[in-house]
Amino acid sequence: MFVDRLKSGSLRHRSSVYGTSREGIPLTVWLPESTAPEILVLAAIHGDEPETTVVVSDALRAIDRGSLTNAAILCGNPDGLLRGTRGNAIGVDLNRNLPTANWSPDPVLYKSTRSGPQDIELSPGAAPASEPETRALLALIEEMKPRAVVSLHGALACIDDEGGSKLGVWIAERTGLPLEEVGYPTPGSFGSWARENDLTLVTYELEAASLYDLKERHAPVLIELLTGAMGVGD
Repeated sequence: MFVDRLKSGSLRHRSSVYGTSREGIPLTVWLPESTAPEILVLAAIHGDEPETTVVVSDALRAIDRGSLTNAAILCGNPDGLLRGTRGNAIGVDLNRNLPTANWSPDPVLYKSTRSGPQDIELSPGAAPASEPETRALLALIEEMKPRAVVSLHGALACIDDEGGSKLGVWIAERTGLPLEEVGYPTPGSFGSWARENDLTLVTYELEAASLYDLKERHAPVLIELLTGAMGVGD
C-alpha cells in the first residue's frame, strides 16, 4: 500500500489535465488506475493556502499506484499559488465564483492576519463561473460524478459539514478537529453549490501550524481518504 519513503519524492500516480488556469497553467487531477473515485480531494482553491497542497501531496506520494482509489487535485488555483494571493491571476476569489442562487457581484472581503480586520478586497468574478478554473472544476465533477468532495483550507481548525454526513463526522473524529460551521456568509461558494446540487461537501480546515506538524497530523487521515478506508456511505 505504501511507497518506500526513499522513493516518495515524486508523484507516480496517473494524472489527467482537466483544464487550464486563466494564465494557461494545466489543471491536473491525480487518479486511481482503474476504479471510479467516490471522493475528490481538493487543495488550494485559495492560492494563499499552500499548506493544503503540501499535506495532500505528502499523503498522495506515500500511496502506491495500486492502492489509490480516490482522486486528488493538489492545486485548484495555480496562478494564485504562484503569486501567494488568495484569488486567481485577476483577483477573483474562486470560492465565491460558483454558479449558485446566492452568488453576489459584491466584492469579497477577507483578512490577511488572524486578529486583523477584513480589509482586503477580491472580486467574485464578472459573473457566476466566469473563471476558467471554476468551469474546469465543474466539468470535472460532472464527468467524474464523485459522491463527495473534501475541500482543504486553512487555517480555521475545524471541519465544516452542513449536511452532517458520516464522512464529515469521521474526518472530525480522526483529526480531533471540531465539527462546526465556519459561521459567516459565503455567497457563490463551493459549499453553496454542492448543497444546491445534492453533493456531499466537507470543508477540511487545517489549523495554523508548521508544515511538519500539519503533515504529521493530517497526512495519515488523507491517506485513509485516498485509499478508500472510509467510504462515503459507511
